Amino acid sequence: MKRTLFGFASAACLAIPAQADWFPGDPHKMHYPQMPDPNGWDINVRDYVIADDWQCTQTGTVSDVHFWLSWNDDAGDPGLISAITVSIHSNIPVGPQGWSVPDELLWIRTFLPGQFVFQPQPYGIGDQGFIHEPGFPPLGQPAVFDPRPDHFNYWQINIFDIVDPYIQQQGEIYWLDLRVETIGGSTVGWKTSMDHFMDDAVWFDPVSEQWIEIRDPETGQSLDMAFVIVPESAPALLGLLGTALLVFRRRDR
Repeated sequence: MKRTLFGFASAACLAIPAQADWFPGDPHKMHYPQMPDPNGWDINVRDYVIADDWQCTQTGTVSDVHFWLSWNDDAGDPGLISAITVSIHSNIPVGPQGWSVPDELLWIRTFLPGQFVFQPQPYGIGDQGFIHEPGFPPLGQPAVFDPRPDHFNYWQINIFDIVDPYIQQQGEIYWLDLRVETIGGSTVGWKTSMDHFMDDAVWFDPVSEQWIEIRDPETGQSLDMAFVIVPESAPALLGLLGTALLVFRRRDR
């Protein structure tokens, strides 16, 4: 048993990533990773709370969240982030307007610099547009946006090893909500995804107090947000292994 545990622990040590980045092919525990669209849109997440849904594929903690951001006119970078508020809601399959929306607030945390990480260089480059106000599609107030090419760079933001994380249940649908505060008021956007799941992403209108679906302001097509929820990180796994090794060591005495 000792040899088995030691071998398992050694393998886990080798599996520890050198950084907190998430790469395509890495583990995840959602329907599928929603990868950023290099030629998509960014939705203003400084002035609005933006949310998108996911389905849990593995019961356990939401201890790691990764997502992608860009700046309007490329006039900023992640060093200007002063706070990121992340919340998780349950799901209403059919809301007042006919689409699914966030329901009960299940968990909320605000992360300050030092509690999230990012690479100093962009994750990628593409021909992207920026949506300042998502609007009320398909009728009502139109979206306010800067068409392509508004900006080119986008960054991956990593929040990992969250203290007191939310525990999700396999098969359940949840909503991930984001709002990002910046130094100097630079306008940051949450990047749209190449992948579509369930209903559209939504934004919260504080005037009507309703969640409004987000659609492409040029084509009217559905938009989803770029993010991924992953399993326990390697350091957390090693903590569990260390506890197990200590228990077995005591038993052998």
